[in-house]
Amino acid sequence: MGQEEQVITGADEYGNTPSFWRRISKRLEVEGHSGDSNKDLDPVPPELRTWNWWHYISYWISDNFTPSGWRKAASLMQIGMSWRIALVNVAVSEILIAAVITINGYIGAKYHVSFTIQSRASFGYYFSILMICMRMIVGTFWYGISTYTGAECVRSMIYAMSPRFRNLENHLPASAHINTQFMISYFVYFVSIVPLHYVPIHRIRFLFTIKAIVTPIIGFGIMGWTIANASVGEQSLWSQGNTVHGSALGWVFMNGVYANMGGWATLAVNAPDFTRYAISPKHTYTMAIALPFTATLITFFGVVGAAGSKVLFGQILWDPLLFIDNWTSPGGRAAAFFCALGFYLAQACANISANSISAANDLNCMFPRYINIRRGQFIIAFVGAWALTPWNILTSASSFLAFMSGYTVWLAPICGIMVADFYLVHKRKYNVWELYNKNGIYRYNKWGINWRAFIAFFVGWVPLFPGFLPNVNKSIFVPRGMVHLYYLGYFYGFGAAALSYYVICYFWPARETMLDVPVYCDDVLNAREIEENSYGESDSLEKKSD
Repeated sequence: MGQEEQVITGADEYGNTPSFWRRISKRLEVEGHSGDSNKDLDPVPPELRTWNWWHYISYWISDNFTPSGWRKAASLMQIGMSWRIALVNVAVSEILIAAVITINGYIGAKYHVSFTIQSRASFGYYFSILMICMRMIVGTFWYGISTYTGAECVRSMIYAMSPRFRNLENHLPASAHINTQFMISYFVYFVSIVPLHYVPIHRIRFLFTIKAIVTPIIGFGIMGWTIANASVGEQSLWSQGNTVHGSALGWVFMNGVYANMGGWATLAVNAPDFTRYAISPKHTYTMAIALPFTATLITFFGVVGAAGSKVLFGQILWDPLLFIDNWTSPGGRAAAFFCALGFYLAQACANISANSISAANDLNCMFPRYINIRRGQFIIAFVGAWALTPWNILTSASSFLAFMSGYTVWLAPICGIMVADFYLVHKRKYNVWELYNKNGIYRYNKWGINWRAFIAFFVGWVPLFPGFLPNVNKSIFVPRGMVHLYYLGYFYGFGAAALSYYVICYFWPARETMLDVPVYCDDVLNAREIEENSYGESDSLEKKSD
């Protein structure tokens, strides 16, 4: 019996045929798995390390030049800032979070492992699964919300191609919280981006390069057209000052910093998921500049567009898609289509890089025998886009949306502990192969829990929780001081967790994890190559002697 036939029947050496479900299970296993790992979970081999400095710049252009990035100043001005202070707020928050992402991303670039593997060194082999689940929930949720935004891009494209689509009759009940027009746009968007989930991570960088060229052109084009046609320099939006002053302005500013940093809290945790594909760690340093620069620039585009829309259309439009929907002449519709197409590409790339791949990595770690990154992305796509029904969340589940928006309360301590563990506790020395050994040094104890990280994690989020509650339920009253502490959420969560973890490890170190020298994946690969070559040379010598 050939090997292929033996796999199909599942017969063992004694001729016994396993059950139907056992054969199904065997067929579902991913290629190259080893029980507790697979090719996507293993350290990235040298031939797949293809990302250079430009790819990380284009990655952040991809993530920032989106409709969401364009609207960033709107929420800040609504809580009392002028447009100038709003731009400063964005710049400050993006510089800070870019530093965190770059620092944590260095770990992935140095050891070529994902967040899911890196977290085992800090939290323990099994306790890390809880952190992975928390990150996966966030990624899946925001995948669905971002899919909704992508559908808005498709709707604007259809508006431009067929103006009659604006008046399409609705055949869905009001209880559906979505109309026929938008459901068509949503379906078209989803079907069109599903094939992108098939592209391997080390090759998807070409999409970021395309977008890095297209979307800035669109942004500058919209801004230039607005200035040329609206003369926005004298409009009220530009002259509008702060509506809050004194200490109140200071706390509003901190609230804005927390919100903007929180927008990247997931990426701060899972930065190694994409930095592990770097040719060299130094190529990832460009993220520290690319992120704040592109975020501030696209925010400024949004301010210009909003100021001009008041003159051109009689209302302030912070959404660039609503802005271009007003271009109704034949030439205007053509321009609107290409702008919407650019935003569609931007949203698709951002959703895949920030949400889909991250959550798929989590599934890959939890079920390495059956799920690789590609399968994980398809699962996240269907669960996030359809099972969660994001149109219901956005229209009738404001408390749940506020809860998920405040998830930074838990993500900041996770990131703080991992950074402290690598730089302060273990002095940048990991044994990468022990990270894959469930009975190795990073198990910590029989339960696989690093109790030091357990305590530090709670120190990082528990004091913030009271200030978080009013965002979910406005009827809950907490002292003003607790709300102010929540406004400092990322700083406290990250800092308190990192400091407490370092102090605990200083007095009660896990000595079995302390290494004199680090062990990289390349060290083992090179050793194996030398060993194989030595065997080959010895074999050839034996043949010559014979």
